[in-house]
Amino acid sequence: MTDVLKMESVTAGYVGDIDVLRNVTLSVAAGSITGLIGLNGAGKSTIMKTICGFLLPKAGRILYGGVDFTGTAPHRLIEHGVWYIPQESSLFPFMSVADNLRLPLEGLSRTTGQPSRDEVAARFEDTLVRFPALRERLSAQAGDLSGGQQKMLEFAKAYLVRPRLCLVDEPSIGLAPKIAEEVYEWIRLFAAENMSILLVDHNVRRVVRMSSYIYVLSLGEITAEGRPEAFAGDLHEQVKAWLGITF
Repeated sequence: MTDVLKMESVTAGYVGDIDVLRNVTLSVAAGSITGLIGLNGAGKSTIMKTICGFLLPKAGRILYGGVDFTGTAPHRLIEHGVWYIPQESSLFPFMSVADNLRLPLEGLSRTTGQPSRDEVAARFEDTLVRFPALRERLSAQAGDLSGGQQKMLEFAKAYLVRPRLCLVDEPSIGLAPKIAEEVYEWIRLFAAENMSILLVDHNVRRVVRMSSYIYVLSLGEITAEGRPEAFAGDLHEQVKAWLGITF
């Protein structure tokens, strides 16, 4: 299976000589879910921000489709088929649900000429079939939606764009268990549509169950990796050991 994304020996940080990531190497195989787990502050979101070009690596490089992608500007990601669903909201709260949905595709059409107007309309309708609760709220302001509905809108935007690679950062945090289950179903939907996914989530067991390959990040370094079967047995004790937790 070919790699859509590969980080090669990436070191990165926000201030001076303080490195948040140290020599990180990981890859995301085409059409698969790759999981990334670690404690708060381990550097998981920093990996996402570095891939997305918000943070330039001090060393190493990022390959996308085999081509050096390091430092690509965040606003160019969509043109390359990369989409980021952040932990925090990326919605425009005073715009309608419909306008939040259409905005990414309209921008893409202006810059690349694709998709066509007919394709945009077809995708829009298909997205509402997949996320039917949004159909009733199309004219509502995004900021007036509940937390679960806003998360649904985030995923609907991504589905509408049909990215080749989707980066998903802590999608279930702060959500009721029932809504969190829906989030995981949306991620499975994306994978079924042949999107490649890098998933960060605090629910370790869920990440292991959903992913084809898992990386463990501790203090900015990959300390363990493997397929789900490598995480068999007492997962709690294994993860504690991999994260260097001794209590």
